Amino acid sequence: MTVTTRRLLDLTIDDHTLAVPLVWGDDADTRTIDVHAAVVTREGGESLPYLLFLQGGPGFEAPPAFHAPTAPSWLDGALAHYRVVLLDQRGTGASTPFGDADLDRGAEGIAEYVTHLRADAIVEDAEALRESLGAARWSVLGQSFGGFTILRYLSVHADSLGEVYITGGLSAVGRHPDEVYALTYDKMRDASEQYYRRFPGHRDAMRARLDLAASGGIVLPTGELVSVSRLRSLGMLLGTNDGWQTLHALLETDPRTNAFRYDLAAALPFSARNPLYYLFHESSYADGFATRWAADRVEPQDFRDDQTLLTGEHARRDWLDTVPGLAPWKDAALRVADTEWPRLYDAAALEASGARGAAAVYVNDVYVPVEFSLETVRLLPGVTPWITSEHEHNGLRAGDVLPRLIDLAHGRRVR
Repeated sequence: MTVTTRRLLDLTIDDHTLAVPLVWGDDADTRTIDVHAAVVTREGGESLPYLLFLQGGPGFEAPPAFHAPTAPSWLDGALAHYRVVLLDQRGTGASTPFGDADLDRGAEGIAEYVTHLRADAIVEDAEALRESLGAARWSVLGQSFGGFTILRYLSVHADSLGEVYITGGLSAVGRHPDEVYALTYDKMRDASEQYYRRFPGHRDAMRARLDLAASGGIVLPTGELVSVSRLRSLGMLLGTNDGWQTLHALLETDPRTNAFRYDLAAALPFSARNPLYYLFHESSYADGFATRWAADRVEPQDFRDDQTLLTGEHARRDWLDTVPGLAPWKDAALRVADTEWPRLYDAAALEASGARGAAAVYVNDVYVPVEFSLETVRLLPGVTPWITSEHEHNGLRAGDVLPRLIDLAHGRRVR
C-alpha cells in the first residue's frame, strides 16, 4: 500500500492506494487492480474511530473533501465523531478506472470484467483496506447503492462493522428486479402527477417537447438526437430535493435555444461520463437473477399510452442506438443484461448480524421504494429507521440527516 498526505487548513487527507485481486477468492486468477481511499481527519480527531463512506451509483467515485465550506455537506457532522474514509469503489475515481479505454477488451471481455465490480467485491476491497489501516472494526455510511453494499457487508462480514448508517439505501432482499422496477413506476406516476398538479401548464409544455423529440427536433451539443424515452428520463430529477427546479427551468425555456440544449444535456441521466452506471445499474437489484432490461419489460401500459408520465432511474435498451456515448458499449451491455447474477444478500445472516445503527427511509423515494426498504429494515432490529417525507432520495446532502442518524444510533433521539 502507498500513502501520501496533504493538508486543507485543519483537515489532513491521507490518500491510500492498495493493490487487490480483481477476482476475490480465485487464486488462479492473478489479475489485480488498485483501490484508492482518502482518509479525512480533522485536527484533534486523530484518535477517533473510522467511518467508511460508500457512495451511491453504482459507478460513481467518492466525493472529494473540501474545506471552507466543508464538502460534502455531511462531512462536517461526520468529522465530529469519526475519521472519514472516502472509498473510490473499484472502477471509479482514483481506483483503477473503468471507461472508454476498456472498450479494447471487446464485448465479451467487458461483460466478464464488470462482473467483478459488484458490491460483493467492493466489500472485500473494504475489508482489505480496513485491515491495512489496522482497524479491528469500523463504522459505515452508505448512500443509495452504498446502502445496498452495506447489506452485503452485513451478510458476510458483520463482525467488522460498528455503527451502520444507511440513507436511501435499504434494497429489496430476495426480490426479483421486475418487482422493484414495477414499484418504481408506481412512484414515478405519483411524482409526475404531483408535479403537473403543481404546475398545470407544464404537462402541455412537456408534450410539446416530446413531439419535438419525436420529429427529430432536439439535438444536443454532443450530436445526440434526443429520443422520446431519453427526454422522459428527466423524471429522475423528481427524485431529488431540488431537482424539480431544474425540470421547471427546462420547461420554461424555449427548446429552440442554446440554453435549452446545453441545460438539457447537463440534466439528462446516464451520461457516458460513467458508462458503468448504465451498464451495471439494473444489476444492483439482481439478488440472484438476470435483469434482461427489467425497466423496459415491466413499463406499465399507461406509461406507454401517456408519454407525459415521466420515467426515473430506468436504463433503457434503445439508448444504445440513440446516445452516441453509450453506443460503443452496446454488445457488452446486451451480454451484461443476460448475466445470471449470484445472490448478494443473506436474510438469515442479516437477522443474525447484530447490526446497530440507524437508517433514513424516504417515504416518497422514487429510486428505492419505501415498501421494500421497510421490509428489509425489519431484518435489522438494531437499526432504527427514521421514516420521513422531509427529503427525497438525496437527503444526505441536505446536511441534517447524518447528525440525526448518529443521535438515533446512540440513543440521543428516539425518532
